[in-house]
Amino acid sequence: MTAAQAALVSCPTCRLVSRVPHRLIKGHAICLRCGAKLSLRKPNSLARTWALIVAAYILYIPANVYPVMTVISFGKGEPDTILSGVQSLIASGWWPLAVLVFFASIIVPLIKLVGLTYLVASVQYRWHWHPKQRTILYRITEAVGRWSMIDIFMITILVALVRLEAIATVEPGAGATSFAAVVVLTMFAAMSFDPRLMWDVVDQRHDQRA
Repeated sequence: MTAAQAALVSCPTCRLVSRVPHRLIKGHAICLRCGAKLSLRKPNSLARTWALIVAAYILYIPANVYPVMTVISFGKGEPDTILSGVQSLIASGWWPLAVLVFFASIIVPLIKLVGLTYLVASVQYRWHWHPKQRTILYRITEAVGRWSMIDIFMITILVALVRLEAIATVEPGAGATSFAAVVVLTMFAAMSFDPRLMWDVVDQRHDQRA
């Protein structure tokens, strides 16, 4: 028996587990501890997650095409995209930092988008294989997504510190805004996706066989 079949509901706010009759869940039951609305699954989880993923895919292109920052030193400078910034770090001999920026700013967001797309599609098309592995993938995707903000943190620190007017300045570019939006959208997409839906598909398949 699953928690849903036993009418056990976890509060989305305070995590209190309550036993609520199904008729009350459909009528918006209220958590006894904090007063939040209870539901067996996140409302409109697939639709909201798809919308956030598509928006993140669209913004991923300008995030990598447009410059994320411009470093002006002694009146001269040129804008840098994420990839050109990685190339500059390699040319300067900073291999560890170049690898970190490349992995956190280019690879991680793309892997997270592909992973979320796979998870949502698995529920949408009612795939039933390897639900445990997909649950682990979801947890990893949710955990590593926030580390993609390392580029934005670096730009923010540089903009705040390097303000020497005619000597040197650092200005954020349009790509930084798009990149930050991609990271935030993927974080919201992971939060809006309900991994329990994957197990619902498996349970329904077992019920049909029985």
